Amino acid sequence: MSLLIKNIKALLQLREGGELKVSGKAMAELPQLNNAWLLTDGDIILDYGAMDSFDTALEQAPAGIRQIDADGKMLLPAFCDSHTHLVYPASREIEYIDKIRGLSYEEIAKRGGGILNSAGKMHEASEEELIISAMVRLEEIMGYGTAAVEIKSGYGLNTEDELKMLRVIRKLKELSPVRIISTFLGAHAIPGEYKGRQEAYVDLIINEMIPEVAAEELADYIDVFCDRGFFTVKDTDRILNAGMKHGLRPKIHANELDFSGGIQVGVKYNALSVDHLEYTGEEEIKALSGSETMPTLLPGASFFLGLIYAPARKMIDAGLPVAMASDFNPGSSPSGNMQFILSLGSIAYRMLPEEAINAVTLNGACAMGLSEEMGSIGKGKKANLIITKDIPSYEFLPYAYGSDKVETVIIGGKVVVEKST
Repeated sequence: MSLLIKNIKALLQLREGGELKVSGKAMAELPQLNNAWLLTDGDIILDYGAMDSFDTALEQAPAGIRQIDADGKMLLPAFCDSHTHLVYPASREIEYIDKIRGLSYEEIAKRGGGILNSAGKMHEASEEELIISAMVRLEEIMGYGTAAVEIKSGYGLNTEDELKMLRVIRKLKELSPVRIISTFLGAHAIPGEYKGRQEAYVDLIINEMIPEVAAEELADYIDVFCDRGFFTVKDTDRILNAGMKHGLRPKIHANELDFSGGIQVGVKYNALSVDHLEYTGEEEIKALSGSETMPTLLPGASFFLGLIYAPARKMIDAGLPVAMASDFNPGSSPSGNMQFILSLGSIAYRMLPEEAINAVTLNGACAMGLSEEMGSIGKGKKANLIITKDIPSYEFLPYAYGSDKVETVIIGGKVVVEKST
């Protein structure tokens, strides 16, 4: 089916130059066309233009095409959320109370909470249960405007359960219209039975998990939590080396809790992205400069855990690109609402609205290897689109941090969410 959307107040994030990301000062630029129309053909954007050329759209439109009157609303690419853990067996609100009482993230983990808590429940959960709960979360994030999402494993922490998680993610790819990227994160935490034997667990990941994940083609990427109290640079180096031998490009959890060396080892292995980055200084920025690695910030985790925020302003001013993602997970960021992440970009990181929009669309797509297909509006790009509610300007998107600004969500040229006004 094709769609013809007319009377668009502003068509945002127009990119016909083949840009796969935007960096530094260019992040403050948001190309747009006012008073516009847009035509889709199946799952792609066929054409667009100003309303004074609407006759051109009608000439191209097939009989029976569905017309949508945007009636002064805005249209932009759907959000690309490049870092989540949304396949999980249960929420962890009791640990949230522990946080309120003053326990740190690391203290909760040492008591068997955190990731190990989810891993224990993951072992008991069936694939069917995990699929049902994850589909509810996918429907929720789709309603907020997300059309592409990366989902990590990492709550298995043994070969059987890691494979179970990845098979669930593969099934979700079949069931949901959302574009899903799968990442293997066996190196998310050290299981209790390997306490004091961390190297043996790394050996298990390298010698058993990675070969089986690769043999079943269950993952698009590989990830390691390289940080204080988790996996060392040496561990990470070994795991990434093994993953790349099986065709798995890295995406790294780095520098959430300390200056861990995770950014540098990620760049060394040409990681697609390094994520979190709360602890980023001059050396880390120098390592990222000129690399193909996308710095990805997760403000939801800093907000929820009360951590410091990554130095986004310093990174952008140094000429780096920046993406933002939700980190949707039950322990440190229990929300996949990318509208809120967009707002945190301006509230917490002091990003301009244009910079924040670029971070959750084009640069978010780049952090998943998808920016040739989505993350911007251009002829031939995927028709993954958001029609906003009646808002005064695009600056309103980060400004109204508690409001749902999305009225219609289109994924692959199909209307998948349509809210009453």
